[in-house]
Amino acid sequence: MSMTDRHFTLQEARALVPWLQQVFDVIKPLQTELAGAKDHVRSLMTRIQSNGGSRAEEGLEAATRVLHEAEDSIDEHAYAINERGIVLRSVEQGLVDFPSVRDGRLIHLCWLAGEPDITHWHEIDVGFAGRQPL
Repeated sequence: MSMTDRHFTLQEARALVPWLQQVFDVIKPLQTELAGAKDHVRSLMTRIQSNGGSRAEEGLEAATRVLHEAEDSIDEHAYAINERGIVLRSVEQGLVDFPSVRDGRLIHLCWLAGEPDITHWHEIDVGFAGRQPL
């Protein structure tokens, strides 16, 4: 059975909530760092285009490195979530789905970072907007 075929019981999914919360607690500051690095790169690019200057080019190299390191770190955390068979819907929001079975059909147990527990589910083709209480 491949990880994409993995189904979670509610208990199994609930047991992963503390780990997921820790992962998103690490991702959040990385996202802030990434956004800052993107802004910094943009402003340096504008400066280089308008007047050149080797100091701006050196700064661009460092800012680009920070940007790539933050992206790589976020990607590693996202991969760790996917590797467990959890469907990562939004890194920014911290939204995940756990494939599960309810009344003999496939559904998704739904969790959003910051929620203390898994309390909602939705049909696999509906998504967050169609969340229903368990």
